[in-house]
Amino acid sequence: MLWGCPMPLVVQNDLRIHLAKMAGGTRPVRKGVAGHKLMLRPTDVGKLDGVPVTTPSRTWLDLASVLGLEDLVVAADHFICSQSRSFGPRKEALCSLAELHDQVLANPGARGIRTARRALELCRVGSDSAPETRLRLALGRLGLPEPVLCYVVLDPTGGELAWPDIAFPDFRVAVNYDGRHHLQERQRESDIRRDESLAAVGWISVTITAGHVRTWGHDGCAHRVLDALVRAGLRIEG
Repeated sequence: MLWGCPMPLVVQNDLRIHLAKMAGGTRPVRKGVAGHKLMLRPTDVGKLDGVPVTTPSRTWLDLASVLGLEDLVVAADHFICSQSRSFGPRKEALCSLAELHDQVLANPGARGIRTARRALELCRVGSDSAPETRLRLALGRLGLPEPVLCYVVLDPTGGELAWPDIAFPDFRVAVNYDGRHHLQERQRESDIRRDESLAAVGWISVTITAGHVRTWGHDGCAHRVLDALVRAGLRIEG
């Protein structure tokens, strides 16, 4: 949570502080503390606001012992997300995908290592939020083509029209997850212009909202994307 990683409520509601002893002796035991003994490499430890903490990549590996597969993929996407757009601030990754792979290779006996290996196969650079990751995973469960993240749609002159959260360029289908801030009038007007611009160059725009997710779940929302892809020419076998 110190690294800003989105966590399931069951973990958020655990108010204990997790402290680890790096080598020798017994694990820390005191009220309000979850104690651990960890074998850590020097590269596994850093500082955040002056406090010694495990690095993002090592933190992710340790999360494999307490998170399910999808939540661990969400965490991985958070740590490795890097974006550079022509608008808004640049987003720097907290660690690289290579660093996550290094943690798995260097700790073959770690708790949850099998879940970590599976999560590495599913994580992608460019998912900007937990709902985006969960939607992408739901699309994968439908067997849809691999989407492109951090894709920019251009107009005929080469100017930028839109940066969809998830894109299927071969079918010209753009998918956006619109969170709470999209309810603001100014943002809603921007979203309308975005969708109109996409339609003008032959793209189908699919917008998923938090309300849609509450009603249908991510798997139900994924079927909306499937419908758009079929309209765009995707053939479903069987």
